Amino acid sequence: MTEIAKSGAVVINRADGRDDGEEWTENYTELPGGAGVSLILESTTKEGSGPRLHKHPYAETFIIRRGSAIFTVDGEELIGKAGQILVVPADTPHKFRTGPGGYEALHIHANPTFETIWLE
Repeated sequence: MTEIAKSGAVVINRADGRDDGEEWTENYTELPGGAGVSLILESTTKEGSGPRLHKHPYAETFIIRRGSAIFTVDGEELIGKAGQILVVPADTPHKFRTGPGGYEALHIHANPTFETIWLE
């Protein structure tokens, strides 16, 4: 992590030392600078992977960059694919499983830390 002295902006480098955005899977919480969000960077080529049913006391936003996933949101199934943004409201049960072409996305949790209530 590098802080830029005058502005207080912060640069966070990949923990694995790579300097590209490929195959980047990592979780970030309590980001500096008052960001107020936590992040999950997800990248997989596996079909059918994903978390079991859960909810959060805050909204979660999925920015899908590659591939697709079948999301179950409050009992309704929908396909999220590259180029789409899905916003799941606070306290809404949801889960997903990755599609046949893999999945790469940024999950933004509207909270500085992860608070997850597992429902299955």
